[in-house]
Amino acid sequence: MYDYIVIGAGSAGCVLANRLSADPSIRVLLLEAGPRDWHPFIHMPAGIAKLVHKRNINWDYWTEPEPGLGGRRLWWPRGKVLGGSSSINAMCYLRGHPRDYDEWAANGARGWDWNTLLPWFRHAEDNQRGADAFHGSGGPLSVSDLKHRNPISAAFIEAGQQAGHALNPDFNGPEQTGFGWYQVTQRNGARWSSAAAYLNPVRKRPNLTIVTGAQANRVLIENGRATGVVYRAKGKAYAPRAEREVLLAGGALNSPQLLMLSGIGPADELRRHGIKVEVDAAGVGDNLQDHLDICTLTRSRNADTYDRINELATGWNWFVHRRGPGTSNVAEAGGFLRSALAPDERADVQFHFVPAQLDDHGRNRLDGNGYTVHACALRPRSRGRLKLASASAGDKVLIHANYLSDAEGFDLRCMREALRLTRDVLAQAALDPWRGEERFPGSAVQSQAEIDAFIRAKAETIYHPIGTCRMGDDDAAVVDPQLRVRGVEGLRVVDASVMPNLIGGNTNAPTMVIAERCAYLMLGGDGRAPTA
Repeated sequence: MYDYIVIGAGSAGCVLANRLSADPSIRVLLLEAGPRDWHPFIHMPAGIAKLVHKRNINWDYWTEPEPGLGGRRLWWPRGKVLGGSSSINAMCYLRGHPRDYDEWAANGARGWDWNTLLPWFRHAEDNQRGADAFHGSGGPLSVSDLKHRNPISAAFIEAGQQAGHALNPDFNGPEQTGFGWYQVTQRNGARWSSAAAYLNPVRKRPNLTIVTGAQANRVLIENGRATGVVYRAKGKAYAPRAEREVLLAGGALNSPQLLMLSGIGPADELRRHGIKVEVDAAGVGDNLQDHLDICTLTRSRNADTYDRINELATGWNWFVHRRGPGTSNVAEAGGFLRSALAPDERADVQFHFVPAQLDDHGRNRLDGNGYTVHACALRPRSRGRLKLASASAGDKVLIHANYLSDAEGFDLRCMREALRLTRDVLAQAALDPWRGEERFPGSAVQSQAEIDAFIRAKAETIYHPIGTCRMGDDDAAVVDPQLRVRGVEGLRVVDASVMPNLIGGNTNAPTMVIAERCAYLMLGGDGRAPTA
């Protein structure tokens, strides 16, 4: 018997386990389907290039054929390991734009506005640069400047300025637009995942139990209340009980799937798989959103790139000295711009610059040397949906992302703009010493029809799925503003699936802050961040 059972030890789950177990009288069980975060490539930042091949720490999801992308099935890597996706991501620390959160609140997510959340971001943060109006120090989440920076990344930032855009020293400061270096979730040149930040310091607490290799099958619901969970580990079934609450923190794919397997979801969908309907909730699995990304690859005339780096020397330098290219997150520099389509003051295009040739998530190794610009449209209008493959938790959920499906064609126009802006920056003189031929899409691709065909043939996810358990104050919302599942007592969802809309940036830091604030609400707080 436990007070709280947390399902999923990812970006949110590790935060919940830490904060709830801080009271020694509260018994917490943390379940994770994957293994411990033992693999050295998790902790060496540049090891991200190798992690794409480690299937034992990755859910290895694929979408269903995407009509807007020529029927392609897109690979969606999600972390299946302590730390979740924060253990396999590119570590970029981003919050988005203040207006993103104000829109959440205006549309029913009361208490999740920017003025409320900024103190929570500061509370969670330990920024290498120290505390100021936008940043905190002394929190669990270490945020650092990169220890190693590639010269081509610096040239990309200079090229952005030559193209007429501002230099931005802090994307999480008073202004988001411009070009600059990303700060990263690292400490002393090593990845600082949610497991490193929140779980490792407290794993020996006697009131915290951590079970890895635990596949959750369903939430136990009795008389309209969540009372526990059924899971399997090492071939055996277990059914621990929760006296207070069950918390789903499996992310935008696993949390809605587990709700549906437990009888909470669209009634017709559940009945089709023989699942007893506990709550007819049409919003479960709906409202799926993601950032679609297009890559422009350019050959390099010299070998400054990371394509043919000496892996042995890089690894040795990192393991012994915590310095050199091994400390790089690979996506070192970036930018935020307002395209001609931006409807308001917010940047609507984001760039990640990689001083290497990155094709198909890095799984397709290309000859020679080169550099890559990722560009994504930050606020897509297309919406997708998740569906069950079966009534078994072992069968992966069916992902219908519905990229580029909005009726007005706005998302496709945004992707064209992202590619146009990318080419403009890459054409600047700062990159002359390295610039070779444009490999993708290729200099011959110029007409609108050719560009559209390239986007449909090569666009990929940049790993930010959200929204499938939307929070709000309307009857269609899956969870209320305190993240309690509607129609069931003692059950909450606490992860990126509750976000009503995508933020303008990477989603890892906001997911942790969602868990920070929710834990304090559960423990009797008023929703305002504690002060020092």
